[in-house]
Amino acid sequence: MTAQMIDLAYEAPDKALQPLVSSFYRFDYRGEALNEVERADRAQFRVTLSGDGWYRFGDNEIPSYPVTIIGPTTKPFQSLSKGPICVFGWGMLPAGWAALMGAEAGNWIDRAFDARQIFGDSVIELKNQLIAAGSAEEQFRIGNRAATEIYRKMQGAPFEFTAMVDRWLVENNDPDIDTLIAESGLSVRQLERITKRYYGMPPKKLARKYRALRAASRIAHGDSLDDTELGLAFYDQSHLTREIKQFTGLTPGELRTGKSKLTQATMAGRSTLDGKVSPLISGS
Repeated sequence: MTAQMIDLAYEAPDKALQPLVSSFYRFDYRGEALNEVERADRAQFRVTLSGDGWYRFGDNEIPSYPVTIIGPTTKPFQSLSKGPICVFGWGMLPAGWAALMGAEAGNWIDRAFDARQIFGDSVIELKNQLIAAGSAEEQFRIGNRAATEIYRKMQGAPFEFTAMVDRWLVENNDPDIDTLIAESGLSVRQLERITKRYYGMPPKKLARKYRALRAASRIAHGDSLDDTELGLAFYDQSHLTREIKQFTGLTPGELRTGKSKLTQATMAGRSTLDGKVSPLISGS
């Protein structure tokens, strides 16, 4: 019954937006109190269409504003509501996050804020348009137009750097930082500073995050990691369990049984984007 209370639909962004936006989504929850774990993830742009909710980052609670911006997260956090809630949003790729936030990009890791701090009350018009839309498909079209307009006014997206880091993350299940240092031509300190600003964490931890999320996604889909290249990237079962729990908040056993319906829906939904977006998005 609980699983049926959550509907999560995904849509790939228009081609021109794909270096900036990971995917669009609509989340509907129809139950009573909601308390779900969200895994470490990219920055998010979220519009609350109905209901009231809030986020808990450790001991810090942030309300779900009419439009909420969540920075890159390095660890799991909680999504809560007292009843039914509907949210439309999109994930911001590191280049999109950097273009939106500029020098402030590194100051909002594991935090969230009211989008009106950037856009003023004009961003409420986007919420009104989404509510007035007759279908999810129309909402996805509105989202594409809105994101395109937002980024048309932004400059300085670090496309070359983020494309390089994304390739590094995709091409190996256990990426070697020396490879990234050599390709970037940056010192370790420079690379750590820039990667933390755009991705929320330095390269070594970033590689661990995506290795763990890929493994979690495979496990949630019922696959075995035994003797696979991904499985062999972990020292042993306890190492696998620790890494997955650090970034998802769940153990492999809890992923297999679907303890977190939101995590289950997220992984299932993103897998439908396979072939339409980067495997870094659809496979983790």
